[in-house]
Amino acid sequence: MKPVGYMAAASLASWAGVAAIVDRRTSLEVFFGMLGPFAAASATWFLTAWFYRERPEELTGLMAAAFLLKMVFFAGYVAIMLRVAGFRPVPFVVSFTGYFIGLYFMEALYMKRLFSERSK
Repeated sequence: MKPVGYMAAASLASWAGVAAIVDRRTSLEVFFGMLGPFAAASATWFLTAWFYRERPEELTGLMAAAFLLKMVFFAGYVAIMLRVAGFRPVPFVVSFTGYFIGLYFMEALYMKRLFSERSK
């Protein structure tokens, strides 16, 4: 789907820009700070778009379940990246937070467009 492609392009382009000016370790931490939010936003977009077209009456339940699942996923993801992978908190968390906000903003705009298609 095009929205996921645009989210991937924006994420990779911004990461490449950062990677060009920081050291290798920071670049890796920024990349993984991007990867978790991108994976969650992409999965949510695929499911939302499919449910909205195929079973719109079940969309609210899906979104509530996805919200709870993402809370668990993000808690585990951040804990693993900081404790197991040993990433430094500042570069990882700043990257994670920035990509989280940016990608979910993009997803919200795509959802607005998707939902307005049917109301026309």
